[in-house]
Amino acid sequence: MLVVHHLNESRSQRILWLLEELGAPYEIAFHQRDAETRLAPPELVAVHPLGKSPVIVDDGRVVHESGAVIDYIIRKHGKGRMAPTPGTAEHEAYLQWLHYAEGSAMLPLMMLMYVMRLGEAGAPLHPRIESEIANHMSYVEGALAGRDWLIGSEPTGADVQMSFIPEVLKAFGKLDAYPNMAAWIDRIHARPAWKAGLDKGGPYALGR
Repeated sequence: MLVVHHLNESRSQRILWLLEELGAPYEIAFHQRDAETRLAPPELVAVHPLGKSPVIVDDGRVVHESGAVIDYIIRKHGKGRMAPTPGTAEHEAYLQWLHYAEGSAMLPLMMLMYVMRLGEAGAPLHPRIESEIANHMSYVEGALAGRDWLIGSEPTGADVQMSFIPEVLKAFGKLDAYPNMAAWIDRIHARPAWKAGLDKGGPYALGR
């Protein structure tokens, strides 16, 4: 049985959405952030040395990193769903989105999150960070112009992986500047599989 080590208010919520879309059987091991530090609990270190979520355990195999988790689940449990056919141009674009989400798009958002904690000391960094956020978010906004999903007519693992970006933007009060992304995350939230994953995963107030 596949087990998702799920941390509240985190990237692991999108893994539950993916599993619900696929109708794959799974169990949830719940972990709670420290109320003061917002860090993951030390129990996650027993699952993987990094102590981060999402991490899954499937028949004894431990898989971490959101992109790798999504790729693994789709290949192992997708039965041809949620990913374009390998070797096609669509599949190459799909792979780029899987890597882009955490490799590039999340970086300036994470920098903003940490610099905000510095107060006035972080002020000199804000213009550069805001410039990078605008650069990356404009790219995603353009990619969604005239489209419901990043690739094709149905959501894929690329949408699952990238979905955390507008969630964070909304939490920062920046999503209104990107109407295509706002409409995209609304479509995601309207899906029965998203709602089922949310019901199972527990409170998820990010961006709300």
